[in-house]
Amino acid sequence: MTEIKETPKPTEVSKDARMWGMLCHLLGLFTSFVGPLIIWLLKKEEDPFIDNQGKEALNFQITVAIAWAVSLVVPVMLTFLICIGPFLGAAVGIVDLIFCIIATVKANGGEAYRYPVSIRIIK
Repeated sequence: MTEIKETPKPTEVSKDARMWGMLCHLLGLFTSFVGPLIIWLLKKEEDPFIDNQGKEALNFQITVAIAWAVSLVVPVMLTFLICIGPFLGAAVGIVDLIFCIIATVKANGGEAYRYPVSIRIIK
């Protein structure tokens, strides 16, 4: 008869690490990539969870900044797309809001969140 082994429980994420991970995502809504960058640079050595979530938030906010720039520059360069710019900008804002809220809730619960739409610049 084979012995059933109990699966090990995932390591518990400290309350402090969850708070900093959550702030990385939440500050992205208000400060773009600046808030996540500052938290990540200051706290990345303290906990692997903060390091992971800081990089995720930073990469996503850099991706959002690029998308905002494209939504502003492309319509100016291509005048026939002038009416698409505001809709593209609104879509970027809505996606940013939704994904940041999801990430904030997940990080607060101690679960590492990975944005589905993000350029992985910082590894």
